[in-house]
Amino acid sequence: MTKKVFVSGCFDLLHSGHVAFFEEAARYGDLYVAIGSDRTIYELKGRPTVNSEEERLYMIKSMGCVADAFISHGSGMLDFLDEFKQVKPDIFIVNEDGNIPEKKKLCDEFGVQYLVLKRDPFPGLAPRSTTALRGIGTIPYRIDLCGGWLDQPWVSKYYPGPVLTISIHPTIEFNERSGMASSTRRAAIELWGPRLPVDNPEKLAKILFCFDNPPGTTEISGSQDSIGIIFPGFNKADYAGDYWPARITSVHDEHVICFIENALYLIPLGPRHNDFHVLENTHIDAVGAKRLAEAAEACWQAGLERDIQAFGRSLRAGFEAQVAMFPNMLTPNMLELIELYKEQALGWKVSGAGGGGYLILVADHPIENAVRIAIRRQSD
Repeated sequence: MTKKVFVSGCFDLLHSGHVAFFEEAARYGDLYVAIGSDRTIYELKGRPTVNSEEERLYMIKSMGCVADAFISHGSGMLDFLDEFKQVKPDIFIVNEDGNIPEKKKLCDEFGVQYLVLKRDPFPGLAPRSTTALRGIGTIPYRIDLCGGWLDQPWVSKYYPGPVLTISIHPTIEFNERSGMASSTRRAAIELWGPRLPVDNPEKLAKILFCFDNPPGTTEISGSQDSIGIIFPGFNKADYAGDYWPARITSVHDEHVICFIENALYLIPLGPRHNDFHVLENTHIDAVGAKRLAEAAEACWQAGLERDIQAFGRSLRAGFEAQVAMFPNMLTPNMLELIELYKEQALGWKVSGAGGGGYLILVADHPIENAVRIAIRRQSD
C-alpha cells in the first residue's frame, strides 16, 4: 500500500522552492499538505499573509503531486495536530528550518517516521524564499555570538565588556522573536524600506537605534541589535555602562568571515510561551558580568585566530555566564535539545531567550539537518 506523507507550513507566496519541496516529499508516498491559517500565521509571524488561506489552499490542491490539502484548525507551531491525527500519516516530512523538537516528539509518540529534507532548489533555478519575494529580503538579521546583555547599562555598569555580532543575509525567513533582532529589523524596514541605505555604518546604526527606541520607551532594545544589523563582517562593540558602545571594531578579513560561517550550525527551537518573562529571577552582579565579558573577549580572539576549539569553548562559556545571570533564558525543552546535540558540538548558545529562536552550535564537522548562515560582506 502507498504510504501517507504529511507536510505542514505557511506556503505564502508560493514559489519554486515550495514546489521542489512538495515534489520531493511526494516521492515517498501520497502527499497531504496542512496549511497554516491566516490567523495562525499572523500570531506566529506578526504580519498578515499576502495570499489568503483560501487562495493558498486552491493553488496547493491544484498541484499534481499533492493528494490533498487542508487548512489547519489549531494554533501555534503544532497547529496541524488535529489534521495529523485524522490523516494518520506514515511519514512526516519537514525541511531544515522547519525542524523543531516538538514535531519529532509528536512523530515518536504516534510511531510516524520523521524525515528532514534539505532546502535544495530545482536544478538550474536560483534558491527562493518567501522573505525575498515579499520585497524585504535584503534587510539582514543579526546574531550576537557572545557578550549579549552587556549592551544594557544595568549590566555593563557592573563590569565593562564587548558584545560580538554578525549581520546575516535572510537566506530563510528566520523566526520572529528569535533573538536575531527581528523587531529591530522590522523597524529598519519601516524606516528605510527593503534595502539598507549607503552611508557611514555607525551613523545608520545610531539612527536605527533611536528610531527603534523613541522617547518614552520603557524597555530599551540594546544598541547591539542596530549595530548587528547595520555593520557587515565580524564586529566587537565595547560597552561600559552606557547604551552606546565606547568603540566598535569591525573585521572584514575573508578568512575570518568564512571561518565563522563554516563553524556555525542552527537548530530551530520550539516556540516561546506567551507568559515568558526573561527579566524575572535575575542574578546580575559584578562576578557574572565579568565572567560574560571575559568569555566575549576570548571568543573575539578565537575568531580572529580561527581557533575552532577555543571559539566553541568561549561561546559556550559566554552562554553559561548569561544563564547564570538570567536563568529564565533556558527552559527544560531547550536543555533536552542541548543534551541531544552536545556530543556533536564544541560549543553552543541559544538565540531567543526561552524559545522561539535557534540553538546555535559550533562544530568542526557538518551537523545533520542544521540551518546554515551567510554573513554580510562590505561589498554586499
